[in-house]
Amino acid sequence: MSIQVSSEVPARIGRLSDAVAGRAITPRVLQGYEALSFSAFKDKVEEPVDGTARWESAPVLELLAEARRRFAGSAPTVSDAWLAPRLHCTLRLTRAEASDTGIWNFLALCLAPDFVRWRWGRGESGREVAQAARFTGRWDLQCFSRLWWAAELFRDGKNYGPVELACGNQDILNTVLRQEMVQHRPAAQALLRLLHRGAVNTGREVNAAAAVANAAGATLVYEAMAPDELQDAEALHEWILAAGEGPAMQYDTLPQGPHDGSVPHRSAEILTAWFEKLFADAPVRGRPAAGES
Repeated sequence: MSIQVSSEVPARIGRLSDAVAGRAITPRVLQGYEALSFSAFKDKVEEPVDGTARWESAPVLELLAEARRRFAGSAPTVSDAWLAPRLHCTLRLTRAEASDTGIWNFLALCLAPDFVRWRWGRGESGREVAQAARFTGRWDLQCFSRLWWAAELFRDGKNYGPVELACGNQDILNTVLRQEMVQHRPAAQALLRLLHRGAVNTGREVNAAAAVANAAGATLVYEAMAPDELQDAEALHEWILAAGEGPAMQYDTLPQGPHDGSVPHRSAEILTAWFEKLFADAPVRGRPAAGES
């Protein structure tokens, strides 16, 4: 699949300010009556900060086109688990860069507005997007940033396997993602281990387990019980700069993330056991309380 650069397909990823993006998202745009195009924003886009290959738009566009092709006959939500790790690996950013909403505004308004409509469209036309935040908004709501950050917070070093598990559960993406506990890597992995082992199953159970774990301690408490290890900043930097090198991404296999250090197994297991005990006594709607038959 080859993406041709044109006046409507920018060659490189830039940034679009929140002010410009906010003015562009009118009710008619949200309802699908007006299309968004790169040419309308061309003079308002800021260029990327460096000339490296990681800012090339073609790999991102090809990835999004493949996602739409693969999941054309499925509910668009199913694409999240497949897309999140591959978007993270394709769009190689530091956390500071990923905190810049201008990059996500550019992706949603200038590069791939049709993908936003495909993923979030509804109504009779299938193109109405209910929330402006899917185009330009909070990091855990915006169409692309939510997937990138989910991959960043739930990956286990270079292993994206946990990301597939996390993003295959909409309750994790919609609720757990923004909770403080997932900022601590062993805590994030512990929650996923409960899900993987079947200790929690339904959306209500996932939310209940995350709620009691989040309420039971802050990051400092988790660090005292189950310390994390510092990630290798140099390895991350090398991985970012290696964007575009090597063979093309194989869509049928998971890519590898940066070799910046795995989550300590013992720390994740300590928190898994603790979270499971907390969850056993947690109130879950529809589940009998302890002592009830």
